[in-house]
Amino acid sequence: MKVYIETYGCTLNKGDSLSMETLLEDAGIQVTQDEEEADVTILNTCVVRLETEERMKQRISELSRKTKKLVVAGCMVGSQPATVSLLAPGASLVGPQAINRVVEAVISREKKAFLRPEKPITMPRKIDGKIAIIPIQDGCASSCSFCITKLSRTLLRSYPLRAIKEAVQEAVRRGAVEIELTGQDTATYGLDQRGEVTLVDVVNEVLEVEGDYMIRIGMMNPEHLPRILDGLIEVLKSKRVYKFLHLPVQSGDNGVLKVMNRRYTVEEYSEMIKEIRLRIPSVNITTDIIVGHPGEDEEAFRNTLRLMEELRFERVHLAMYSIRPNTESARMRQVPDEVKKSRMRRANFLYESISSEIHSEYLGSICTVLTTEFGRKGSIVGRTPNYIPVVVDGANDLGKWVNVRINGFTFYDLRGAFISPVS
Repeated sequence: MKVYIETYGCTLNKGDSLSMETLLEDAGIQVTQDEEEADVTILNTCVVRLETEERMKQRISELSRKTKKLVVAGCMVGSQPATVSLLAPGASLVGPQAINRVVEAVISREKKAFLRPEKPITMPRKIDGKIAIIPIQDGCASSCSFCITKLSRTLLRSYPLRAIKEAVQEAVRRGAVEIELTGQDTATYGLDQRGEVTLVDVVNEVLEVEGDYMIRIGMMNPEHLPRILDGLIEVLKSKRVYKFLHLPVQSGDNGVLKVMNRRYTVEEYSEMIKEIRLRIPSVNITTDIIVGHPGEDEEAFRNTLRLMEELRFERVHLAMYSIRPNTESARMRQVPDEVKKSRMRRANFLYESISSEIHSEYLGSICTVLTTEFGRKGSIVGRTPNYIPVVVDGANDLGKWVNVRINGFTFYDLRGAFISPVS
């Protein structure tokens, strides 16, 4: 039996697919990269946005017609199982917190549905080139009014420290040089264990693993940052931790944050960012912003633009609000589409301008870069110690620290020429 896995969505979803691949191979089932030769196709879905959901519906219908056997997994199964079954009546379903049942879903001759959150959790033993995705938790302790993922992953669960460390050890043994500690909200790690352990403990435990690798800490809701802020800043100082944090603000207006049920203010968020930058000047802060959420008027939108100008994020994941079924925001008065589109263009222009200005400051400098991925036209892509992507011409190997002279930039990345390996 051969199984093909097709994955959409966030880093946590990718980690889930690697865990499913591990479970299948442990059961003696071959995972293939060739969709045509597969006996079973697993579609790991995402529904974070409306256009993504529409793509999932289209793909489920396509695969239902042409695949020998279909297993649908991921967040669409968690939040809309009936819709999935209508699109693919013969498909088996595996919820995002029930992936340890994937082997049963694959080998069964009957349709199966595994929807309830289950334990134990299987950590992935597969890596993607030189990058290892290591899930440390899933589920959420927040109640954002716009979020459908909360409905997909209903149980907050922190993965065992020992299992995380062993997964990292195996990844490093297999050649990984970048360890991505991921989750739905990494700052909530340990809340389901009475707060006795935290994300800081996870990073410190992983740092005990010997090897030449870098740790990237995954996304966290600012609501849960204060309880770990001091400890997090200390672990970020480690030479094996990227000076990088992904802290979604979502809006620069307190009124909109309240409508979103984000439990912090703009002022509290700004103070945390300033504290982090004061103690780690090179830190790279990435954020997410939703444009056109219900309650956002022109003044609220301008407040968001002002926050972008004030805090000058290196990267902003901008998204135009789209209605998600069964969420509080879906029942609110909506901002007209033409207004959302106009605001989105203005926000994108500002983001690209700020990011380009930040990247222009690197022109002519020499950066140390860890090469992690193959790029286009023979180039190699690497990361600076603060996780800015660099397209490197002239480098040959992945998994190496190299000196690069920066000779170009875009709002998205830096461009440079290989000088020498780092001794």
